[in-house]
Amino acid sequence: MKYLITIVGPTAIGKTSLSIALAQHFGCEIISCDSRQFFKEMKIGTAVPSEVELASATHHFIQNKSIFEKYSVGDFEKEALEKLDELFVKNNIQIMVGGSGLYVDAVLKGFDEFPEIEEKIRTEINHKFDTIGIEFLQEKLQELDPDYYKKLQIENPQTLQNPQRMKRFVEVCIGSGLPYSDFIGKRKIKRNFTPIVIGLEADKEILYDRINQRVDLMFEAGLVEEVKQLLPHKERNALQTVGYRELFDYLEGKSTLEFAAAQIKQNTRRFAKRQMTWFKRTENAVWFDYETKIDTIINDIDKLTLI
Repeated sequence: MKYLITIVGPTAIGKTSLSIALAQHFGCEIISCDSRQFFKEMKIGTAVPSEVELASATHHFIQNKSIFEKYSVGDFEKEALEKLDELFVKNNIQIMVGGSGLYVDAVLKGFDEFPEIEEKIRTEINHKFDTIGIEFLQEKLQELDPDYYKKLQIENPQTLQNPQRMKRFVEVCIGSGLPYSDFIGKRKIKRNFTPIVIGLEADKEILYDRINQRVDLMFEAGLVEEVKQLLPHKERNALQTVGYRELFDYLEGKSTLEFAAAQIKQNTRRFAKRQMTWFKRTENAVWFDYETKIDTIINDIDKLTLI
């Protein structure tokens, strides 16, 4: 039997240190599914594990892409499953860790099947977006799939500002004549491994304090300089994320550095709240306080795997 131990939870909760401890205990490797850490130009602002941490266990899918490459969650699903097939030859237990819920679900459950979309529909949507902006996509999705629009508003409002995702939702609605949500959850995919999902959590005040401290450390490590180097490419999809957008505004004279830092902390806290909403829906996840001793977590995993 093959097992994929998947560690989830909000940003700054301690997923990296737990994943390394488990990888060392089980003698296995780590698949990272943090979608922001794929990109080699974004090191400080995405809290990439330190050199010491990366050397403590073999990691995959960290800083392996460039912001100038097109890389989708579907691409990640394919590559991650191929890598897991290789790793399971060596060890029947492997680790996956990350805070990107969509990417976690892609590996554990796969994607739903959607209809082929005519190119003329895609072209028309792109033209409308270029002319009107994100408001066109938001209004169209609200019109064609109000239930899904409301779900995004509540659970993942950042997606409503993501042009690529919103274009996809709208093109499926128009191309199929059906709501996008009608295609979700219809396909059953069987994996060749059993997932064991471990969640880390903490009281809100503790988590928010950890987030604030992490942001302060990012600034000390040179976050402003990292973002400055990326300013000419600020429209790249990978850079439409917390820690970069706020500093682009500062570097363009639209805000003060103090305001940008406060916004990064606030937006990261909001992001962590959305992460918890997403992961709390995960079936059969076992949740632990972030300070739980590693031996306790290992003992629970041992019971689940019957090792």
